[in-house]
Amino acid sequence: MIDDELCLFALNTSRTFGERVAQHLRLPLSHHEERNFEDGEHKARPLVPVRGRDVYVIHSLHGEPGETVNDRLCRLLFFIGALRDAGAQRVTAVVPYLAYSRKDRQTKERDPVTTRYVAGLFESVGTSAVVTLDVHNLAAFQNAFRCRTFHLEATGLFVHFLLPMLTGMQATVVSPDSGGMKRAEAFRQQLAEALGRPVEIACAEKHRSSGVLSGSMLVGEVRDRMVILFDDLVSSGSTLARAAAACQEAGATGAIALATHGLFSERAGLVLADPFIERVVVTDSVAPGRPGAAALAAKLAVVGSAALVGDAIAQLHGGD
Repeated sequence: MIDDELCLFALNTSRTFGERVAQHLRLPLSHHEERNFEDGEHKARPLVPVRGRDVYVIHSLHGEPGETVNDRLCRLLFFIGALRDAGAQRVTAVVPYLAYSRKDRQTKERDPVTTRYVAGLFESVGTSAVVTLDVHNLAAFQNAFRCRTFHLEATGLFVHFLLPMLTGMQATVVSPDSGGMKRAEAFRQQLAEALGRPVEIACAEKHRSSGVLSGSMLVGEVRDRMVILFDDLVSSGSTLARAAAACQEAGATGAIALATHGLFSERAGLVLADPFIERVVVTDSVAPGRPGAAALAAKLAVVGSAALVGDAIAQLHGGD
């Protein structure tokens, strides 16, 4: 049971997702105000007392038409600062998609390590903890923040979705690049346990330099199998499409692409249009209506993550 000390907010552009989390918790969203000014500045403030309360703010940090990633990040940071100034005992940022998490190390001379800078911004406004879903590099995420971090995984959601589709079918989980092998292996283990039979794993080669992808080698057995491409996000779709092409050439019968965060740039609809990719499955961590998603509507599926996030909030509030 949720007590009166918990206070749950969702900023305006994340309100639909926040309402689903609130419904799962059987808790109303707390009221707040957001105002935009003619010069492009904005403010946000709570409209309910928060002094001494355990506060959670839901806001996913993806860009969308009319609101950039930086706009969303600033709104969240300023609101957290306002909550701390209003006396909140603890403020947890619930960020299903964490912006800038892909830039977690220097790959070229004098490169920024933006993940660490974003962590510093959260800490500077008094954030007590950050909760996110399937961050790009878990070790980098955990090492960048000095406040507490909690990492949720959508693996179980995808396994539940796939089970009816894989009955009597041989499948291989494929990581579209070597960096995602640990993520893919954890998913493979959970899928094999749920199916009650072995599931193979494979890895596609990928190199990226100055935005250009290369590499076509595939390690693992996929012939006469359905391949399950498993990644943390899909933007242009190029990484998934390259891995699918390599699997098709190696004799796979078809592909299902899974990615937690469906960013779907304008090119994604064209890049992932190949009928060999039978389904594209994402969570609702990113709001629907992305530019490249419309062309994929016939094979796009979205699994809900609000219950997963809601359970995490309840456990954190309870001290677990």
